[in-house]
Amino acid sequence: MPRERARSFAPGRVNLIGEHTDYNLGLALPFAIAEGVSVSAVAAGSQAAERVRVHALDLGEWDEFELCDPSPAPGWRAFARGTAAELARAGFPLVGGQLEIEGALPRGAGLSSSAALEVALCIALLELGSSDRSWQRGDFDRLEIARLCSRVENDWVGARTGLLDQISSIFGEPDRALRIDFLTLEIDPVPLALDGWRLVLVGSGEPHTHASSGYNERRAECARACELLGVASLRQATPESVQLLPVPLSLRASHVLGENARVRATVAALRAGDLPAVGTLLSASHESERDLFEVSTPAVEAAVQRLLGAGAAGARLVGGGFGGSVLGLFAPGVDPPPGAREVRPGPGARALEGPDS
Repeated sequence: MPRERARSFAPGRVNLIGEHTDYNLGLALPFAIAEGVSVSAVAAGSQAAERVRVHALDLGEWDEFELCDPSPAPGWRAFARGTAAELARAGFPLVGGQLEIEGALPRGAGLSSSAALEVALCIALLELGSSDRSWQRGDFDRLEIARLCSRVENDWVGARTGLLDQISSIFGEPDRALRIDFLTLEIDPVPLALDGWRLVLVGSGEPHTHASSGYNERRAECARACELLGVASLRQATPESVQLLPVPLSLRASHVLGENARVRATVAALRAGDLPAVGTLLSASHESERDLFEVSTPAVEAAVQRLLGAGAAGARLVGGGFGGSVLGLFAPGVDPPPGAREVRPGPGARALEGPDS
C-alpha cells in the first residue's frame, strides 16, 4: 500500500569554484547548504487519485493538474508539472494528492533554488508512491534522479542547465565540498576544513534567472565552439586550439579551460590547508567570469568590491551569472561587511520524519 503522507527537503548549494563547466563536461566544486526547499505531500482519496493539487505557500498560489499527463505551464508551476510528468515517463509508481511547497532560499540569488525545488518535489512524490522510506534506504539511483530533475529544468522550465545543481543538492555532505567530474560523473567529497576562516554570501540586489538571462546564450556559444573545434566537449579542447576560435567563442572556451584548472588547484589547496591560496583562486575565477565569460554586471561588481574592501581574501560571483550572490572568503579575525551571512556545507536531500510520514 502506498503511504498516506510524505515530507522531503532538498538543499540549495554554493558552488565554491567551477562555474559554467558542468555542461562542458568539466570540473566543479560545490557544496550543499542548510537552506533549501521542503515539500509536504498527502495522498488523495480514490476519487482524485489521478490529480495533483499544489500549494506554493510562499507565493500564496495554487496549481492543479493530471498526474501523468500535465500540460505545460509558466513559472513555478512548470517545476511541479514537469517533475510529475518525468517521474511518470520513467515508470515510477505515483499517486495523486496535495503538495505544499515551502522554501527558505531566496529566488534569483544564484543558490540553486530551482534544483532544490525539483529534487524536493521528486522525493516527496517518490515517497508518497512507495510503501516505506525508499529514498532513505537507497532504493533509487540518485544520479538518475539528478538527470530526471535536470530534464525538468531543460525541457519544462526552458533553462539549459547541466547537472551541477541537482548533484549538489542530492549528494551533499556535512563539512565537505563535492569535486564533480562531469565527464565521468565521479563524485569525490573534499573536506572543507576552514579552521576559523569563513565563507560568506552577499546579494548583489539583482535577481538571476537561467531561462531569461544570457545563460542559454552562453551555453549555445560553448556548443558552437565545440563544433568549430571538432570536439564533443570543451573538456577535449587545448589552449592552442582555443586561440584559433573567433571572439567571443575563444573567450568562452578559455574561461572553461582555466576554470577546470582552478578547480584542481582549489582541491589541492584545501587538502594542504592553504586557505590564502583558495582566496586567490576565487578572485581569479571571478575575473575570468567577468572578462572572458562576461556574466557579471555592475551590481555584482559592486558586491565583489564590498567584500574585498572589507578584507576578503577572495570573492567571486556564484551561480550562472547576470545577477545573484557573491561568495567571499574571510580569514580569522577579519569581519565580513554588515548583512553578509556565513554558509557551511551541509547534508544532501532527504525524506523527513514526521507524523505518518
